[in-house]
Amino acid sequence: MKRKQSIEHVRWDLALRYRVIETVAWWEGRLTTNHLMQSFGISRQQASKDINTYIGEHAPRNLTYDKHLKGYVPSKQFRPLFIDDSADAYLHLLNQNHERAPHIDGLALAYAHTEVLKVPDRSVRPEVLRPLLRACREGLRLETEYVSLANPAPEIRLIAPHTLIYTGMRWHVRAYCEKNRAYRDFVLSRLRGVPELLDTSDFGREQDEGWNTRVQVVIEPDPRLKPTQKALIEVDYGMQDGRLVLDTRGALVQYVLQRYQIDQNKVQAKAAAQQIVAANLEELQRWLYS
Repeated sequence: MKRKQSIEHVRWDLALRYRVIETVAWWEGRLTTNHLMQSFGISRQQASKDINTYIGEHAPRNLTYDKHLKGYVPSKQFRPLFIDDSADAYLHLLNQNHERAPHIDGLALAYAHTEVLKVPDRSVRPEVLRPLLRACREGLRLETEYVSLANPAPEIRLIAPHTLIYTGMRWHVRAYCEKNRAYRDFVLSRLRGVPELLDTSDFGREQDEGWNTRVQVVIEPDPRLKPTQKALIEVDYGMQDGRLVLDTRGALVQYVLQRYQIDQNKVQAKAAAQQIVAANLEELQRWLYS
């Protein structure tokens, strides 16, 4: 219990460094001060202090120093405290460091074995984002101009935003729309002008049924595939008993399907092209838009 409490009260900047310590040690098998220096642009003295603090105050049995390798290696008793031991943690670190590589000496060489496809984010102007953030924090209404494919001319909207959403391709804001008298998602790059903050709204996150309803998206291999092909897909997606169950919010179901490239209105002619399907698509229909 004491260790758990000590972890919860670690400063966020130190927690980030401890995550790197555990991730590198677990996946690369050798941690040196250079890893922290290159990842955070800190001095060798500070990096050494961070490693010693991690060992001394949080995980005395996780790392041992190997004189031959000239670095810290995970012990047989290694139990991560700040990360899970999934491959995602390490791949996420590679992604982050790949982005920082051009700006930190030595990092470009250290992570030269990775390449990350960069998709430019949709344009979001600071003068749009600032009032949105304040409205979300303080529960305020705001007036803004908005364009859409159905209405490409700017239209005045009164909305009460409560949460920003990143779908992997673009940013949305979840908000109560006074025109539609319902909660809607608005694409940030389609807001025009400068949103004007108004008074407090009675429609916050608590009243948003789509946001507060938990929904399971069940993904399975395309039933048209051969058994051997299905087995391959199951491994690719980490399925258990032939299915992948994703817990999400009703308001986010559409985006989950988009990330898995599942189109509820279209089925690929070839099973090899489709690969996966949403097995409970009928149950999900109430959360989908055309």
